[in-house]
Amino acid sequence: MTLPASVTTGTWTLDASHSEIGFTVRHAGISKVRGQFKDAAATLEVGETLTDSKVNATIQTASFDSGDVNRDGHVKGEDFFDVEKFPEITFVSRHVKANGNSFDLVGDLTIKGVTKEVSIETEFNGVAVDPFGNTRAGVSGETTISRKDFGLTWNAVLEAGGVLVSDKVVINLELAFIAPAAA
Repeated sequence: MTLPASVTTGTWTLDASHSEIGFTVRHAGISKVRGQFKDAAATLEVGETLTDSKVNATIQTASFDSGDVNRDGHVKGEDFFDVEKFPEITFVSRHVKANGNSFDLVGDLTIKGVTKEVSIETEFNGVAVDPFGNTRAGVSGETTISRKDFGLTWNAVLEAGGVLVSDKVVINLELAFIAPAAA
């Protein structure tokens, strides 16, 4: 796979202030709760071809934010992320493969000390130069994981049947990367 002409080789860095690492999980079987991680760092190592490229990302679990202080405290605690013991979530890519007009970024996701291979369906959103002369590339991605696969098993049975928190978690990515400075 060839790179778009506007994407240069080298190490691109995540612009966290213009990116979002979000999630959606069903609550009580009737609604969806959304949230995000506010503190993340990532690099995109762009090789000569797309298949030569790699992504490494680290998310601080304590930056979890769903907009509800009580829920956030519970999720940061031992029942879920246990941020004191597991302060980071990491992703290390293995390979990239074409998938029509998009591509699949396959790699190892580690949550709470458990590593599983995931495939993130990803779309390249283009390149732009900002008013400060920085070259930026945008990428959107989505994957669905089982939280139980990562040891996130806490739940409560509802009186009417079902459980409080679904096993399925949809991870949504809206990422901006900044190109390396010209030599």
